[in-house]
Amino acid sequence: MEIIFERPVYLWLLFIVPILIIIHFLTLKVTTRKAIKFANFEIIERITEGQSLSKNYFLLIIRILILLLFVLALAGLTISYSGIGSDSDFALAIDASNSMLLQDLQPNRLEVAKNTAKDFVDSLSSSNLISVVSFSTVTLVENELTDVHFDLKNSINNIIAKDTGGTAIGDAIITSTNTLLQSEKPKTIILITDGRSTIGTSIDNAIEYAKLKQITIITIGIGTEEGAEFIPGVNLTLDLVSLQKISSETNGKYFRATGLESLENAYNEISNSKETSIYRNLTFPFTVIALILLLLEWVLFNTKYRTIP
Repeated sequence: MEIIFERPVYLWLLFIVPILIIIHFLTLKVTTRKAIKFANFEIIERITEGQSLSKNYFLLIIRILILLLFVLALAGLTISYSGIGSDSDFALAIDASNSMLLQDLQPNRLEVAKNTAKDFVDSLSSSNLISVVSFSTVTLVENELTDVHFDLKNSINNIIAKDTGGTAIGDAIITSTNTLLQSEKPKTIILITDGRSTIGTSIDNAIEYAKLKQITIITIGIGTEEGAEFIPGVNLTLDLVSLQKISSETNGKYFRATGLESLENAYNEISNSKETSIYRNLTFPFTVIALILLLLEWVLFNTKYRTIP
């Protein structure tokens, strides 16, 4: 295991710890002098169960922990360890055409795709950068390449099905490729769709562009085997041939997601593709713990360790 600090300059704040200890005992000394003026020490000892004055060590320990956690959070403490994961940066390209509202998957194809995509984001470490793209007749970058999972999941949540018909798979590949160009790691597009390319850049041209930029494309066809009726008399099915072609020509893989479980399995296989270094940034959990301890310290200071005036 390796410990990394993204902003090590903040570690200088640790020198506040001995200052905090000194201030604690100086304050205690002043309080002791005030207590001497209280004539009835017998009552004090009875109230404090045999101690004439509490040293408040527990309160001091909590305060030191709060300071340590805040400093480590500011310094961007990150741990690295070997495990099964992925060394790629990803672009999530999610089909938002109106056919994704079909309910052969519950509550509909789009919601299943979005929910499993958010789980996929959570399964990756902070070392994996991710962008989010939605596409129908037009392609939109919902989120640029980032490691902020909260923003990514919000962007995925905000994807809505478009009223216009048509699916521009070629445009989605090109746009997703462009979001990955700044990455210095292996680059992978995860393309999730329920149909076939009907508008925009041809799939062949998109494949050539992705290959030129050394992009791997994993395609996921979503929907049941029998498809679903889009309008009376029209049953939509996947263009399996094109999706398999996209993945095979870019050294990727094709998955067929006929239900929630198969889609989750596809994502699990993608995120656990090899043994790699996994990075976990502890800024957020350390900040939350520090805030909880800060609340506990306030409660104790105003109850059990309250100073009698």
